[in-house]
Formats: sequence, C-alpha cells, structure tokens
Amino acid sequence: MPDIATSPAAQAKARRNVFILVAAQAFLGAQMAMIFTIAGLAGQSLASNLCFATLPITATVLGSMLSATPLSAVMQKYGRRAGFWIGTSAGATGAAVGAIGLLQQNFWLFVLGGLFTGVYQSSQGFFRFAATDTADEAFKPKAISYVLAGGLISAIIGPQLVKVTSQMMVVPFLGTYLAVIVINVVGSALFLFLDIPKPPVAKEGEHLGRTRMELLKTPRVAVAIIVAMVSYALMNLVMTSTPLAVVGCGFEQNTAADIVSAHVLAMFIPSFFTGHLIARFGVERIMALGLVILGIAGITGLAGVNIENFFVALVLLGIGWNFGFIGATSMLASAHEPSERGRIQGINDLIVFGGVTVASLASGGLMNCSGGSAQDGWAAVNLAMIPFLTLAGAALIWLWLQPRER
Repeated sequence: MPDIATSPAAQAKARRNVFILVAAQAFLGAQMAMIFTIAGLAGQSLASNLCFATLPITATVLGSMLSATPLSAVMQKYGRRAGFWIGTSAGATGAAVGAIGLLQQNFWLFVLGGLFTGVYQSSQGFFRFAATDTADEAFKPKAISYVLAGGLISAIIGPQLVKVTSQMMVVPFLGTYLAVIVINVVGSALFLFLDIPKPPVAKEGEHLGRTRMELLKTPRVAVAIIVAMVSYALMNLVMTSTPLAVVGCGFEQNTAADIVSAHVLAMFIPSFFTGHLIARFGVERIMALGLVILGIAGITGLAGVNIENFFVALVLLGIGWNFGFIGATSMLASAHEPSERGRIQGINDLIVFGGVTVASLASGGLMNCSGGSAQDGWAAVNLAMIPFLTLAGAALIWLWLQPRER
C-alpha cells in the first residue's frame, strides 16, 4: 500500500494547491508591485516634509513584520484559508484608507493605509509555506520555487496596471488604489479552491512540539532564518538605493527603471529551476551559492559606477536572493513538524521582515549621508553587505560542522 504522503491522489492535491497559490501570487501579488511603484510618489505629493515621502512604504514593511506572528497563529488554529482571507481583507482596507487619504490630501491617513497593506504582504509571504503543507519531501523545494515564480507574473502585471490606472481620475493615483481593492476582492475567491487541512489539534496530555525557544535553538532552523534574513535584507538594501545611485551618477531615470526591471526578472526567473537544483545538489549548497553570488554582486558594485556595473550587480543581486531565500525557506519547511508551523513560521517572517525594515531605513541614510557624492554613498551601501554575508556564511559553515539531525 503506498504511503499516503506519496500516493497519486496526495501528489495531485499538492500540485493543485501549488497551482492555486501560484495564481494567487501572480494576481494578488500584483498589488505589491503597484503600491511600491507609486506609494513614494504619492507620499511625496502629500508630505509636508519631503524627507517623509517614503514613509508609506516603510509603514507597509513594518505592518508586514508586526503581523507575521499573529497571522501564523491564526493559520495554525483555523487553517491557511482563514489567514489568507484576513490578508486580502487587510489589503482591500489598506487600499481604501489610502484612497481616502488621497481624496482628503491627508498624509498620515495615507501612511495608515500602508500599515494595513503590510498585513496583506505578510499573508502573501505564507504562500510559500502553504505550498509545502501537502507536498512530500521531494516536491517541497519545487513547490516553494514555483510559487515564488508567480512573482514574475505579478512584477509584469503590476506596473502595467499602474500605467493604466494612475492618471485615470482627477486625483492622481486614486484609480490605482481603487484597482487594488478590486484585486483583493476578486483574488480572495482563489482560496475557495485551496485544499489544505488544518494542523491536527493535540489531545490532552499529548506533546505539543517544541517551544519557540527550542525551535530557534535547532541548528537547521536557526541557520535557515539567518540566511533568509540576510538574503532578503541585503537585496532590499541595495535595490532601494539603486535608483538614487544611478540618477546620482548622472544617468536618466528611465535607465534606473530598466536596471530595476532587470533585477526583478533575475529575482524570479531562476525560480523555475531553483527547486530542481536544491533536489539535485542539496539545500545547503544552493544557499551557499546564493551567498557567494550576493558577494560577487557587492564586488561588482564597488568596481565602478558604469551602466554595466549597475546592470550586472543588480542581476546578480536578484539571482543571489533567489537561491538564498528559496533555499532557506526549503530548509525551514523541512526542519519542523506540522504542529510547530504556527510558532516557527511566524517567528521566521518576523525576523526576516524585521531585517528588511532596518535595511529599508538604513538604505537612504547610507546612500545620502556617506561621503559627499553618490559614488561614495553607493560604495557605502555595497560595503555594508560584508558583515551580514560573513554572518550568514559563518552560520552555514557552523551547520556543516554539526552532527546531522534526524
């Protein structure tokens, strides 16, 4: 009798769930590309102090960080569908509040909308974990990879929708925020077709799994979190600074947009084969390769400020993020039991997005306040990668030296 986890029926269900989550990542995820494209510009039009123009984006990242653990707990108790519907409800609410802020020319109301949007962003982060809930061990890294590949579609759809909606109404950007409401309402229907059982409820006296502290002390869990945080934070640190550096070095804004577009493609295109590479070569090797590529991206950035340097550095940054982040997610997904996922997945994203929040805040400071030129600021951003890559690399080496966990 075949194992239930690898039976044809179970494999078909896992693939169907992955297909739904890829569709959700592609369609619902478009709202994040839309909001990150225009939130800074809209904030600039509303803020009395231009130094606060990107505060709506920081509020979104902060909302994602703060909601990760509560959302994970909800999914543990009530299932993935409930958590994802909370996310789409928050996404629609954030867009509505942002739209009202635009109508009333109220900057702080607009920032509050960004905070709600962060709750949706946090729920989207759990798509990758949900893809592993019904997958067997061999399919897990591929499932994560496929779901993140959906981000390539959202990265294409989002900016195109911005072009169509941003100036369609008298109030600039209002049409985009109204479109985001529609995306959340329509996209939430996708989760009706999701077939992921709730984690089993422990009976009285039954072991509930490891505590959060015990999980964090588990070598594979700890290293997975460190590598995920470093990969995501460094990607955000450099990507956020790139338009400022490119324009500051005398190139056009359209050139900066082309470089960022190449970076986004490099982030998601490898997802079509990253899972296969993990299955063939092992998750530790792919994570290590990701960190090496991130290091080469930093070296390329330091080597010069020609167009070629920017393009190559940002493409390598995207590929390094992909290998490091998907590898770390795969390692974490295989390092805990279903009864523990509500604890560790929320803590993981809390730490990861905490690092991204710090990177988002630090990026502008390093770029604008390090030396007297854009070249000096860009060098400071790339040099800031060194200690964090050293930390993640040392963590992986430490893991290799540990006895293999069973």
